Amino acid sequence: MYSQDSFFDLTPWGQFGLAAISVALFGLMLWMSRNLFLSCRFIFRLLAALIMFWLFVWASPQVYYMYYRAIIPDLPLQWVIWPLRDLEKPMYLLTFQYRDSLSAHGQGALGWCMIAASCLGRRSQ
Repeated sequence: MYSQDSFFDLTPWGQFGLAAISVALFGLMLWMSRNLFLSCRFIFRLLAALIMFWLFVWASPQVYYMYYRAIIPDLPLQWVIWPLRDLEKPMYLLTFQYRDSLSAHGQGALGWCMIAASCLGRRSQ
């Protein structure tokens, strides 16, 4: 399924770096989904997780592009995220209907994990 994915075009160190960035971003987004709106009502936490997921889907290509630029020096310095577009893309990602790629399926899994993390009950103190 993923044999044509660009991840496999990278060197082993390039793959390691890409995976490390992805794991760090995954953890950061889960932490934010769980902790930023912890004192809010359930529906607000759910809405906040969906908005944060949409922002991640929109902004993360710039983070990844900067990584690719670091390992492929010939890439030009440019913005890859502007203007805002693809308002429906997060919904396709959440339903795993966007593309058959590691990136798309990873983002879909992240979205569901963010929703789950935001919906967990409040911590008792």
